[in-house]
Amino acid sequence: MADMKTAPAAAVATAPSPAGTAGRAGRAGAAPSGHKGGIRRHWRLYAAISPFYLLFLCFGLVPAGFSLFLAFQRWDGLGDMEYAGLSQFRYLLADTQFWDAVVNTLEIWAMGTLPMLFIALVSAVMLNSAVRFKGVYRFAYFVPSVTSVVAVAVIFGSIFSTSFGLMNAVLRTVGISEVAWLNEPWGIKVAVAALMTWQWTGYNAIIFLAGLQTIPTELYEAARVDGAGPIRTFFSVTMPMMRPVILFTVVVSTITGLQSFSESQVLLGRNDGLSTFAGGPEHAGQTVVLYFFQQTFDNNDFGYGAAIAWAIFMIVVVFSLINWRLVNRREKG
Repeated sequence: MADMKTAPAAAVATAPSPAGTAGRAGRAGAAPSGHKGGIRRHWRLYAAISPFYLLFLCFGLVPAGFSLFLAFQRWDGLGDMEYAGLSQFRYLLADTQFWDAVVNTLEIWAMGTLPMLFIALVSAVMLNSAVRFKGVYRFAYFVPSVTSVVAVAVIFGSIFSTSFGLMNAVLRTVGISEVAWLNEPWGIKVAVAALMTWQWTGYNAIIFLAGLQTIPTELYEAARVDGAGPIRTFFSVTMPMMRPVILFTVVVSTITGLQSFSESQVLLGRNDGLSTFAGGPEHAGQTVVLYFFQQTFDNNDFGYGAAIAWAIFMIVVVFSLINWRLVNRREKG
């Protein structure tokens, strides 16, 4: 009898009360769940990063979308827009001046980027082997890349000046006749390429230095044990290990070269009847971005200018895809 009395009492004591069950259910229903709950918990973090996305939306995504829309229109910037379909792009493919600007851009890139990358790599190797004043050297190498392009272009305009330029003074010293650097097509390309080489050598040297510092020292020690000298070590160890970094700098330098504007515009800007976007005599220094500005702001053809801008974008995408394929092939190998 005692057992029969205590069993129901124990069951009653262990059973959950209706009030407790309702309370837990209420709390479970009130708690936020899923994505909305995450936003409520971390709204301060989202608010902290929201200015970047708002600025990108206003000054990046919306203008890019409008330029794509504008590429299919004829518009002088003031009047009504007229739908043009693909006629802007068809004219672009047959525009010889546009392709001349592309060739100019690639020639200036080849004349400036290839020597610049070689000098940057050699400078990075020497900087990596330096023992004292490494921080001073790194700062000195990086200063040109943060200097105003306009100021640098003005200085290089004085260096390559026909009458009082430093380059012609050096030529006269060694007995060579003066060169009208900024009045001849090949001289214009040399001047612009020299400016870009001076500006970006230090930047790429810092990138190469970061890549050199990731190479295991055991590889250099093994090369010394095998009797390899500095030159053999450079081409057998350093260059293969630096290949991904070199590919990266080549593509980034190419993209930078395709977007070059201030170098030619300030260096070759003149008031003798030519447009400031013409790129000098015979359009020798006119890059694709200069041609874009000429068509947009000199000719007031905003629709065709937008088509040129998207053509530049596609060229950049092609070079980026080439870089991805080369790096991907390297990783698979």
